Amino acid sequence: MQKAKVRKVSITSNLTEEKRRQLCGLLGDVELTLLYKASVHGYQASAFHKRCDRQGPTLLVAYNNSGYIFGGYTSVDYAQSGQNITDQDTFLFSFQGKIPVCIKINSGCNARYDDTGGPNFGKQLYFCYNNQPAVYNQQRDEYHCKGMVTMLADKAFSFNPATLYGNDTQMTECEVYKVEENPHVSAEEKPWRNVLWTANRREQLMKMIRNHKPLMASVSRVRILMIGPVGAGKSSFFNSINSIFTGHVTTKAMSGSAGTSLTVQFRTYPVNDGREGKPLPFVLCDTMGLEEQSGAGLDIEDISSILQGHIPDRYKFNPMAPFQPDEQKASRPASLQEKIHCVVYVIDATKISLMSDKLQEKLASIRRKVNSLGITQIVLMTKVDEACPLVEENLQSLYVSSYIKSKVQEVSSRLGVPVSCVLPVKNYSQELELELNCDVLLLTALQQMLRFADDYFDDIRSVEGNPK
Repeated sequence: MQKAKVRKVSITSNLTEEKRRQLCGLLGDVELTLLYKASVHGYQASAFHKRCDRQGPTLLVAYNNSGYIFGGYTSVDYAQSGQNITDQDTFLFSFQGKIPVCIKINSGCNARYDDTGGPNFGKQLYFCYNNQPAVYNQQRDEYHCKGMVTMLADKAFSFNPATLYGNDTQMTECEVYKVEENPHVSAEEKPWRNVLWTANRREQLMKMIRNHKPLMASVSRVRILMIGPVGAGKSSFFNSINSIFTGHVTTKAMSGSAGTSLTVQFRTYPVNDGREGKPLPFVLCDTMGLEEQSGAGLDIEDISSILQGHIPDRYKFNPMAPFQPDEQKASRPASLQEKIHCVVYVIDATKISLMSDKLQEKLASIRRKVNSLGITQIVLMTKVDEACPLVEENLQSLYVSSYIKSKVQEVSSRLGVPVSCVLPVKNYSQELELELNCDVLLLTALQQMLRFADDYFDDIRSVEGNPK
């Protein structure tokens, strides 16, 4: 008796090649193999577990009628163990425009609950809920973690359902991919920027910065102005540079992640070469954070006064009333030594895709003003480790990360600056000790700022026809 032939159903991924590449960029050099497709295999939890259990790391991708593509990654097998899973590598994602935004786990505890039901993340976000094409966001006052009752403030993920999936809980598709290292990619993949991650390179950069002499003899120290949204890391960049030259982590400038700017004064921060050393040839100027609404944050008129050297150190900003110099000072133009020689826009890599139109227009207005004065400009892209799990694991992966590259390209497009002027860095935030890779990135960025300032001085010399 002949055996009946079983016809295999071929399944096709809904992911475009571009989106597949961007998701792989979040995870490193990996391949995605489609294990489960709800429209083919069914939305039942049993169908999901039949194809996804004990497959290693997996990526879930969901789609809804509102056009949202979102989901999550877990590095731990599904096994129906009935246990809370600890997984520091778990994250959620959502495509905001063309770029996926990564939402990292707050705590590895309760990364997901490994039961017989459908997939969930943090016991908060449930997919294929009740065996239906639905997403469910669990809003509870408390949940359990290792037998302890934990308040919602300590939940595994912090996300806004409207941002993550447009509050549209009806899925049109749910796919789960097996995540494997790409065997065809060399471990020494060619980086898109070359960096020497060595102690010798760090010392070389520090020596070049110590010995830097501005092109204009009338200027003893380059003045670098930091501008950016609240919480982007302006003050943290100064603290990080100061830490490197001090020899240990310092927090001289107030920094944090408050909803409104912690910097309320214009501050000029010189950096010494060691605690008792001589001043280095640059000054980092910190400003109040930019906010999108009018009457809040740093005023554009104040920025104009800073650029032209009119605002003194420790001037307290008033968002409702721009700086007004007294008549005697207003009649005397500031010297080149007092003016700003390089402007640095500090942008949080995790929030580039979330930048509002109002904030983007505010930055464009500032850029127009800076351009009119001929001052050179750079973008400092901070928190790269928070933006990309691959980079968080190893900072040396920064320039082989296609995701970080896409972020650099996005900020270049949004702010209208060349890609070569966007410098990704990681500031010191929670570390207690200095770290070589972090130092190399920070010092490389500072060196570029000094070089750009020299370009500004060079332009002034050519206009004035004055070699000095």
